[in-house]
Amino acid sequence: MRILFCNYEYPPLGGGGGVINALLAEELAKQHEVTVLTSQGLDLPRSSIENGVRIVRAPVFFRRQKAAANIPSLLAYIPMGIRAGRELLGSESFDIINTHFVIPSGPVGHHLSRFAHIPNILSVHGGDLYDPSKLTSPHRHAILRSWIRHLLRKADYIVGQSQNTVQNVHNYYDASVEVSRIPLGIKRPPKVDAQRQSYGFESDDILFVTVGRLVGRKAVDQLISNLHRLENPKVHLLIIGDGPQQPMLMELATSLGIDKQVHFYGFVDEMEKFRLLSIADIFATTSQHEGFGLVFLEAMAFGLPIVCYNHGGQEDFLENEKTGFFLPLNDKDAFISGCRHLSENADLRKNLGNNNRELVETYFIEHCANQYEELFTRIIQDKNKM
Repeated sequence: MRILFCNYEYPPLGGGGGVINALLAEELAKQHEVTVLTSQGLDLPRSSIENGVRIVRAPVFFRRQKAAANIPSLLAYIPMGIRAGRELLGSESFDIINTHFVIPSGPVGHHLSRFAHIPNILSVHGGDLYDPSKLTSPHRHAILRSWIRHLLRKADYIVGQSQNTVQNVHNYYDASVEVSRIPLGIKRPPKVDAQRQSYGFESDDILFVTVGRLVGRKAVDQLISNLHRLENPKVHLLIIGDGPQQPMLMELATSLGIDKQVHFYGFVDEMEKFRLLSIADIFATTSQHEGFGLVFLEAMAFGLPIVCYNHGGQEDFLENEKTGFFLPLNDKDAFISGCRHLSENADLRKNLGNNNRELVETYFIEHCANQYEELFTRIIQDKNKM
């Protein structure tokens, strides 16, 4: 099977969106030929082969940061992606297109599908449909809603990564379209050898960790403020990820007098991320919404209890007092109480962590890839019968 992925972000650009596509593409590439059409920017090569996946990058010119896109670069990907895709499809044949994120990749996948007369599977991931932290979120604007509704209706098949994402398709765009849920997956993390003392922490320190882009939706400022209210000098927060809000967040930690307890590690490679997760005690995030939340699964694989809000795709696999504390959106008092309870109770952390290690077994990438492979095969067969 020859598969063409369309996705604006692909490593080393972006966070969850790029990683999601990369994990799935690399797993499918073990059995099939996989090409990813993505954006260039930041002096990346026009094409390369990485982990068995061929990557073709369409120049977008306006991208300035790895961790966050901007509107000009998103818009530029549509015509440039279509142009690069037509050149690719003019010389090669593919069996199916899998388009990830309805904006900005959706128009590219839709056009190339019609150009080459091959089916297009549209995978929606959450933030491309609904982001409560952004005034520019598509669900707030009639023109964008209409455009997305058109792309959803024209796709040969739609996949949502979580029940929350499926609900947002129906609530905000079109209640009549069929959407199948295929949960995302993570790679089984390797064993790592890391000691907290080598990072400057003591054995009795309580290490909270969070992973993600430092943007408004993640609300890391609220997380820092909440942990400050614990008033515990043994509590530390490890922040993995970078983004435009980092200077503001560093200033906030300093103003609260906890700059020695809040540690910014920036963008790190996978192994360093796993080492930091392995020395931590608790995963915490005040993110306002997640389409799915791969970082939760990664933390669970390291036996960490989770403290977060119950708004987003993580509702599919997190449960209050079973996986940690799963709390009403922006209930800061409950969040602080959960963090305090976990920080003071090592046995509770251990029991919840063991639950999470068992639960995460069904969310490794091979399960996700198998479901996509079955879907692709069925859609191609149905197309050939027509």
